[in-house]
Amino acid sequence: SAARFDQWYRNTDGVNLGYLLEIAFAANGGVVTFQSKNFFPVDGTGFGNSGGKRKHNFSFTTELHTRFWYRGGEAFSFSGDDDLWVFVNERMALDLGGLHPPASGTIDLDAVADRLGLRVGEEYTLDLFHAERHSANSNFRVDTTIEFSQCGQVTPELL
Repeated sequence: SAARFDQWYRNTDGVNLGYLLEIAFAANGGVVTFQSKNFFPVDGTGFGNSGGKRKHNFSFTTELHTRFWYRGGEAFSFSGDDDLWVFVNERMALDLGGLHPPASGTIDLDAVADRLGLRVGEEYTLDLFHAERHSANSNFRVDTTIEFSQCGQVTPELL
């Protein structure tokens, strides 16, 4: 429901718990990459792991807020099996929402600069929202040439 969705990225007593998470990007041949084929950052915390053969803490969200200087030529790519929305300059730039098998998407900032209101030499926000609703795997990969100027906090919330 809309009311339950509204709780995904808000701290709500009795519904979810917030945690700080550090994600380290590594140099990877001209891009920086964060990749996890087993992205379960809240295992063993919160409301506990799922029972049975699935020994992970599913049903969590992750959000990242950062800033970057648009220099021209940057790209941001995501691959994963979960919901993902990326906003640049407070405008939707990538929508991989909904239940789906592994999917990928790329934001070529030059190609969408006008739509996103970007001008070379200016600083902008990048906001990422991720939802782990799958009950078997959790794959999360970001490849980017964006140089983040203010790395914020990544906060997974267990629903």
